[in-house]
Amino acid sequence: MFEYLRSYINRYSAAPLTDQEFEILSSAFQPRSLRKKQYFLQEGEVCKYMGFIVKGAVRQYSVDDKGVEHIVNLSIENWWVGDRESWVMLTPSVYNIDAWEDTDLLVITRADFLGLLDSVPAMHGIIKSLDEKHAIATQKRLTASISFSAEKRYADLASRYPELLQRFPQHLIASYLGITKETLSRVRQRSVKK
Repeated sequence: MFEYLRSYINRYSAAPLTDQEFEILSSAFQPRSLRKKQYFLQEGEVCKYMGFIVKGAVRQYSVDDKGVEHIVNLSIENWWVGDRESWVMLTPSVYNIDAWEDTDLLVITRADFLGLLDSVPAMHGIIKSLDEKHAIATQKRLTASISFSAEKRYADLASRYPELLQRFPQHLIASYLGITKETLSRVRQRSVKK
């Protein structure tokens, strides 16, 4: 399990992790498995862990006053999962995070994460790179949700993250895109005809 994390970190690091750094890193993370539909985090809880997905698929969502789920994130292998605001601020989360498939993760507490920043210097560059990528992805998603048509939102998702379309059902993809299942069905039919 830990080799997946090492490979991921080495991909974003200026220099590969040394064996000693990898040992320190490995001791900070704990393996955790979730069964399909098992919660990683429930609304109202403080997010105590950030998770690196080794195998599986996870969804993050909120539930409105009418009981409708609104998908915020869909995550698969080599992606991170957690409520960052709750994890940093130690406030109750407004999100639920659960496994869409049986999922294996490596989880870390905030205290252990901060300790890694002190003991593994390469982590600073990795965090900077990941923060930049996250900010760009968030900005693109915001722009798409407020200014793209349903067709363009779907095409954008299909071109940037085609694996999500294969791993999650239409109703979750529709919610993630902020459209109805019926609209998604029409969009998909039109895209197939093109």
